[in-house]
Amino acid sequence: MGAISNDWLEPLSPEFKKPYYARLYKTVKEEYSTHEVFPPANDIFNAFDFTPLSQVKVVILGQDPYHNNGQAHGLCFSVKPDVEIPPSLVNIYKELHDDCGCYIPNNGYLEKWAREGVMLLNTVLTVRAHQANSHRGIGWEEFTDAAIRVLNEQDRPMVFMLWGRPAQMKRSMLNNPKHLILEAPHPSPLSAYRGFFGCKHFSKANEFLKEHGMEPIDWQIENQ
Repeated sequence: MGAISNDWLEPLSPEFKKPYYARLYKTVKEEYSTHEVFPPANDIFNAFDFTPLSQVKVVILGQDPYHNNGQAHGLCFSVKPDVEIPPSLVNIYKELHDDCGCYIPNNGYLEKWAREGVMLLNTVLTVRAHQANSHRGIGWEEFTDAAIRVLNEQDRPMVFMLWGRPAQMKRSMLNNPKHLILEAPHPSPLSAYRGFFGCKHFSKANEFLKEHGMEPIDWQIENQ
C-alpha cells in the first residue's frame, strides 16, 4: 500500500493512529493478497500525491475506483492513456466541449488536471475487480471525510464540484464561506441529461479562480 509523503501528511497523520485506520489497513492488505484489487497498491493515494494540499484549487469528488482491468490509477474519473474512455468521462468531455470549447481528446488520462491543482478524489480508494462498491464501508469513507474536512478548513478560495447524490452528501461538511460549491447530477449516462449537461461547472470554476486572483485551470486534455 502506497504512502502519503507530501504536505498532506501532517494534517492527515492523526487518522493513521486511529483504530478504524488500523482495521482499514489490515483489511486492504488482506484484500490485495487474496483478491484482484484496483488500483495497483502503489497508486491508491495518487490523488494526494499528484495534488499537494497547498496547490488544490478545485476538488472533484468521485465514488469508488473503476473496477475493470487496467482502468483505475488513483484519480477519480481518470483512466490510463491506452484504456477506452469510460461513459461518465465521455460525458464530462462533452460538457467541457460545450462549456469551454475544449476539443474531445483521444484518451481519458486526467493527470494534467491533478498537476494543475484539481484534486480528483474518490470517497472510497480501492475496489475488488469487477465488483463495484465492494470496498464501501471498510473505512475509506472515514479517511476521505477527514481529507474533505482538511480541504474545507483551508484559508483560501477553492471550488468543490459535487456530482450526483453520494458527492452531494458531503455538502454539509463544506461550510467555509471562502469556497464555491457547485452541484449537478452525476455525469453517468443514466443521469447526465438531468442537468449535468449545461451545468457549466468548468467555466464557473475558472471565473471564480480569476475573480480571486488565481490562475484558471487549463481544462484541455491533449491527444496522446
